[in-house]
Amino acid sequence: MDILLATTNKGKIRELGDLLKNTDMKILSLSDLPEYTEVEETGSTFAENAFIKARAVCALSRTVTLADDSGLEVDALNGAPGVYSARYAGEPKNDQRNIDKLLNDLEGVPEEKRTARFRCCLAIVCPDGREYLTEGSVDGRILFEEKGNDGFGYDPIFYLPDLGKTMAELSLDQKNALSHRAQAFAKAVPILEGLRL
Repeated sequence: MDILLATTNKGKIRELGDLLKNTDMKILSLSDLPEYTEVEETGSTFAENAFIKARAVCALSRTVTLADDSGLEVDALNGAPGVYSARYAGEPKNDQRNIDKLLNDLEGVPEEKRTARFRCCLAIVCPDGREYLTEGSVDGRILFEEKGNDGFGYDPIFYLPDLGKTMAELSLDQKNALSHRAQAFAKAVPILEGLRL
């Protein structure tokens, strides 16, 4: 069975590939769909944005399609940056400017009130109209300064109390094992396997 992951991100493709390696499912990506043009994600939630993209790609490809949307939710900022995580500091998107803006917005907020989570919503859309949603999240805290050199986005300021490290201090294998996206992908596997029954 072919499934299409609506991304060109090689890391995401590899991550899903690892989860499906013991199945006969073949993963396609947007690289296999040259006629696709980016759809505007106008939703107010991660789930809405994931479905907007998955529906558009499924309609074009006529293939079971997965699309994810994810970002950072900070409790002291009422869930911001949320769906605007990638462009929090405006266009063009820039990880360092996003981090700087977030730290500035949290100035004066004490450590115990800097709780946050990475959240991922993964939409699965089938050509016959069936739709599914899986989610994953990782709880942590926003530091006052950056730590670690790996990862991307908000990883250097997202602290995991149980591990005593930021996301940017984890190995790629560690991060992939506990990430919000890995959780959402893992929950999708039994759904995808059920589609073949």
